[in-house]
Amino acid sequence: MTFSVAIAANGRMSLPADLRKRLGLLGGGALLVEETPDGVVLRTVAQSVARAQALARAYTGDKPGVSVDSFLAQRRADSGE
Repeated sequence: MTFSVAIAANGRMSLPADLRKRLGLLGGGALLVEETPDGVVLRTVAQSVARAQALARAYTGDKPGVSVDSFLAQRRADSGE
């Protein structure tokens, strides 16, 4: 779905009410802005967390016990620290 959003002279823009409602941004909230070669992507924090988790699963294969801490511990052990 595509929306046309006007940007005011001070840089503010308003998202349509029905979009804010679907995104759960009724009482305000935060959006993360990502600049990509194709344009700008707006994501809610929850969407960004879910995307990061999906990327992590792609690299870990959803293996139990795989974490940043276990990765760093293994690196230390491999290097003799």
